[in-house]
Amino acid sequence: MKKIGQHIYVRVLTEKDAQSLLTLELENRSYFQQFTPLVKDDFFTLSRQIERIQRSVERCAQDEAYMHGIFLNETDGLIGTISLSSVVRGPVEGAWLGYVLDEKHGGKGYMTEAIRLIIDYAFDELHLHRIEAGVKPSNIGSIRVLEKTGFENEGLNRKKVKINDVWEDHYLFAIIHPDES
Repeated sequence: MKKIGQHIYVRVLTEKDAQSLLTLELENRSYFQQFTPLVKDDFFTLSRQIERIQRSVERCAQDEAYMHGIFLNETDGLIGTISLSSVVRGPVEGAWLGYVLDEKHGGKGYMTEAIRLIIDYAFDELHLHRIEAGVKPSNIGSIRVLEKTGFENEGLNRKKVKINDVWEDHYLFAIIHPDES
């Protein structure tokens, strides 16, 4: 699956992307750790990124999760990742949205484009009913992006995620398939 936007495109990562993924993670390690749980040092190796991609392909085949890279149209450079995880079928038909973007590419509208592409993919191709996302109250940029793409704040989850050994509050945002709301 490749979805193309005005400035970026998203597609499933392959093993050929492992070095670019490692570079993205290494260059943004301290930046990403402000918003995401700590990962062990061995995460930052080529072999672990290859395993990560392989696991992502397996989870996609099992309809459990869908991890995509975010690439610039101009250069084909990997600038972030966006995932639908914790896919639940049956009476829920939902998933959890997660994303990271290279710090030097923030504020340019790329993540807004990527989320819009993934929403279309989730609703039109995966036939999901609901997508949820969590965001720290201090992450104003991420809150703005979610609001711009149609997500609504459904409330505060207290002490929801452990980040840097501290239990952090997170807002719960969600978007519902427009034809089913």
